[in-house]
Amino acid sequence: MLNLRPLWHADCQSPGRRSFLLQVGALGGLGLSLDGLLRGQAAAADGKATRRDINCILVWTRGGTSHHDTLDPKPDARAEVRGEFGTVDTSIPGVRFSDHVPGFAGAARDIAVVRNLNSINGAHGSADAIMLSGWQLNPAVTYPTYGSVISRERGHRRDMPAFVQLGNEVDRKFMGGTAGYLGITHNPFEVFEDPNAEKFTVRDLTLPGGVSPKRVSLRREALAKLDTLQRGLARRPEALSAIDTYYRDAFRMITSVNTQRAFQLERESAKTRDTYGRTTFGQSCLLARRLIESGSRFVTVTNADWDTHDKNFSRLKQLLPPIDQGFPALVADLKERGMLDTTLVVWLTDFGRTPKVNTAAGRDHWASAGLAVFAGAGTPGGTIVGQTDAEGGHSVGEEYNPHDIAATIYSKLGIPLLTTHVIGDGRPMRLCEGQPIRELA
Repeated sequence: MLNLRPLWHADCQSPGRRSFLLQVGALGGLGLSLDGLLRGQAAAADGKATRRDINCILVWTRGGTSHHDTLDPKPDARAEVRGEFGTVDTSIPGVRFSDHVPGFAGAARDIAVVRNLNSINGAHGSADAIMLSGWQLNPAVTYPTYGSVISRERGHRRDMPAFVQLGNEVDRKFMGGTAGYLGITHNPFEVFEDPNAEKFTVRDLTLPGGVSPKRVSLRREALAKLDTLQRGLARRPEALSAIDTYYRDAFRMITSVNTQRAFQLERESAKTRDTYGRTTFGQSCLLARRLIESGSRFVTVTNADWDTHDKNFSRLKQLLPPIDQGFPALVADLKERGMLDTTLVVWLTDFGRTPKVNTAAGRDHWASAGLAVFAGAGTPGGTIVGQTDAEGGHSVGEEYNPHDIAATIYSKLGIPLLTTHVIGDGRPMRLCEGQPIRELA
């Protein structure tokens, strides 16, 4: 049964405005999120100057991926620092990675690795908020994540949500990965279904059985008549003047051929799917490419279980292969399709891990050193930014912080760092206070 029913309430960002709850049978999750998404994107698109579009795919490995055992190994350190893994040559002369990331080693000429990153945080939850916004925690303000800013500044295109999150592996304890002061209209369109599942469908974009696009159209016409009557009773034309546009956009997204096709991974060849890896992460990377190709502007791919306090090495043997296959495959695929120049690919994680292996054969939280990976959008491939000391505990010389990561992302996406947003209480909020990593310009 298709049920579209408007609700009246005051928008927390703009008192007196109306939003609606869209319900399509089993599509309960579509409701507020889709309405907010469309309303925010429409506002963002209004009046924006035409510019060259640079998109972004961000990989978030939740828990804190060890830099020692991936892209910043210390083969000459003592055993309790070096760990159990060996090293392998990369495609960059003189640079070595862990022997458990041969895919990254082969793709090194197409990526840039930041080794002198100080995350300035060592706790889960706060890490998600800090690393995904570039701001330290503030009890009075929740800062927006990168994708929400892009949604606010660029809006949607071709019926696609501007900001999509694949998977639910972002810790929301401190509202990390959300729109913060930009308002819920710019939160990500979240896809929690596994793209590696045999029958992968996205609940919020899949009509219930027996409901055809024609029936959706009929319900829309009926709803329009009811809405006209409700408008007259409410006598609030100033608050309702744009509602038809929002309804139309919502219906268009549900019934859009472009939107439906973007999520249909079965349209990809078996060879392409195998190249990315038949894993949740690999297929998420492939889906991210399809979403960008279809019109989304920012896609976050999330991955879990990197908090390796115990059995670090045996766990990494399971965790690393999907990342080592999927990430390089994504970069190579974008490059082959001519999309890498207009797509920034970033890999971030909570923080680094301790130089010394603990008594449980694990590595603990370590804020002073970690890594970030960039590719595309003019990033010079084959670049190693900075270095850590002989034990990988601290940066040698200059170091970069989360606000510099933010500045780099925004600069590459063409968002001025001096951009200011006015929040609900009237205060102006500057977008970023960092400086772009100059080696990546």
